[in-house]
Amino acid sequence: MSLIQVHDKKFKPYISVEQIDERITELARDINRDYEGKTPLFIGILNGSFMFASDLFKKITIPAEISFIKLASYKGTKSTGTVVTSIGLEEQLKDRHVIILEDIVDTGKTLSEFLPQLTDRQPASLKITSLLHKPDALQHALTIDYLGFSVPNKFLLGYGLDYDGLGRNLDSIYQLVED
Repeated sequence: MSLIQVHDKKFKPYISVEQIDERITELARDINRDYEGKTPLFIGILNGSFMFASDLFKKITIPAEISFIKLASYKGTKSTGTVVTSIGLEEQLKDRHVIILEDIVDTGKTLSEFLPQLTDRQPASLKITSLLHKPDALQHALTIDYLGFSVPNKFLLGYGLDYDGLGRNLDSIYQLVED
């Protein structure tokens, strides 16, 4: 992996595809163990989580369902501070075990606004799984039940994460090179 350019910014390698796959295998093992005998519903948060959700779900060996909802709070490299819901959730959640799939939790604003909506629908349990977490950026109290990697408060790209629409298709994660 070497430096790449997306739009006007340069990015350096940060987390390799091999590291991502290894960690997802471990997360799937933990979820399979913890939800044995249950049929959880995974809810992927689009757009960013689609690669993570797909790779994780392929390693889930227990009976499970998956759905997606679109929530967004980013424009460029900065959070807008406003959570936008674009695609709603159709599934019945009452008495279901629900596992949220996020690509990254940084400020926590998106989930802090979305979780009460889910809780109102009375799931049997509600857990958060995130590939990445920026603890130094967290502004809303959240518990991440299954975490891939804690990362510094730097802008990241790849493996579902984008910069103004580009870079999601990269199989590894890159970090913004500061000028």
